[in-house]
Amino acid sequence: MSPDVDLTALRTGVRPLRDRLLALDSRLFAFAAARNWPAAEPVLPRLSRSANHGVLWFATAAAMAASRTPRSRRAAARGLASLTLASLTVNTLGKRSVRRTRPALDPVPRARQLGHRPITTSFPSGHAASAAAFATGVALESPAWGAAVGPLAWSVALSRVYTGVHFPSDVLAGAALGAGAAFAVRGLVPTRAQVVPPARPRAEVPALPQGEGLVMVANTASGTAERVRALHDGLPMAEIVECEPTDVRAELEKAAARATVLGVCGGDGTVNAAAEIALRHGVPLAVLPGGTLNHFAYDLGVEGARDLTSAVRRGEAVRVDVGRYVSDGREGVFVNGCSLGVYPELVRERERWSGRIGGWPAGVLGALRVLRADRHPLEAEFGGRTRPLWLLFVGNGTYHRMGLAPGRRTDLADGRFDVRVVHGGRRPALRLLAAAVAGPLTRSPAHAAVQVGRLRLTGVAPGTLLAYDGEVTEVRGEVTLEKLPEALTVYRPLPGS
Repeated sequence: MSPDVDLTALRTGVRPLRDRLLALDSRLFAFAAARNWPAAEPVLPRLSRSANHGVLWFATAAAMAASRTPRSRRAAARGLASLTLASLTVNTLGKRSVRRTRPALDPVPRARQLGHRPITTSFPSGHAASAAAFATGVALESPAWGAAVGPLAWSVALSRVYTGVHFPSDVLAGAALGAGAAFAVRGLVPTRAQVVPPARPRAEVPALPQGEGLVMVANTASGTAERVRALHDGLPMAEIVECEPTDVRAELEKAAARATVLGVCGGDGTVNAAAEIALRHGVPLAVLPGGTLNHFAYDLGVEGARDLTSAVRRGEAVRVDVGRYVSDGREGVFVNGCSLGVYPELVRERERWSGRIGGWPAGVLGALRVLRADRHPLEAEFGGRTRPLWLLFVGNGTYHRMGLAPGRRTDLADGRFDVRVVHGGRRPALRLLAAAVAGPLTRSPAHAAVQVGRLRLTGVAPGTLLAYDGEVTEVRGEVTLEKLPEALTVYRPLPGS
């Protein structure tokens, strides 16, 4: 956000259209300066100063993030990303391309003027660009937050003319540039609303206007109290069972035996247990995101208590695929994905150290230890050949790259596994990074990707770890992965409801 202090005057010469526009701009500026704005005098100058260097918008983003809802945090991040792009564009291209001096302050009352007059060139307005970029970026992710931030952004833009530091056209151009920056960011990192999961295949489920018949089991280790409280406010007759992680499976079993709808709030492992039990008991599942990543709930289109409450009240649900693994007489299900190789090894190392140094440090340490190991964590037989692998990931549904954003599933009932393989070789960290960046590219020396309906691995060494939805188990010999098409019924709000 470095200022451009070159105040080179406009080029001389007769340009009728430009001269008429500049004259109109000057008249509009003089008209605004001559108006009496009693309500604005104590507010707009202070508001204008608070937006210097983006301070106002960083504070607003912090307040939004403090609300602790995923959509608010994404809206805050998108607003700041849009602001950053707009500021860079204004200061590197805009002010260097059109070197316009600031308006004369003679017609502006002294009480309105800022204490320190900006020394940068006038066109376009950087404050207006930042305000429009932040507000537009926020609105693209969360219309509700956009409606709250919009008047503030409009006031900041207006304050630049009110205090006499910009012509109206400077502000309009800055606002247009800022809005364009927000849409450019959306092109690089699409919003969740841009790709709505298809509302199929729809399932017939009971509508529970007050939540009667819903038993929600919440894992207290995930910090779910606030979420289930919000759900209970919307569905007052729902039964809420809060329990420790060691009691989750037992409580889910008891809940499924008496519930019309089985509900769950927790992380990936808790949701996995609930999905397996709901399948076995033949009851629909209601998932309230309560973990860190919440892949299944978010890909389903449920981001919080409001979304789930709406779906349960209206009786809106879909059927989704479930993955199942079988190995050496053991089997399990997964709704997100399973993997062999580096990731299960990393999970084991993280669990070994997390009790001593904490979760995130343990994760970093685990990654370093696994990637520095002198052996490949997995060998499997493909086409009659035993091959070393760093990672075999099997997603329950096809993951699609969305701009620069990580992949997400747009169809949870497509009947396919998304299989990603990172081949063995030197420098595992580089190979894994290349596979992550390349996304769904089908072939390279480091990795491969394919979509299949069933997968069978043979020659898996005893003691090999398999991670599924955050849980870890040991497999050996032959591992079979198969789809259970449209096996699970899950509540989710349908488009247009």
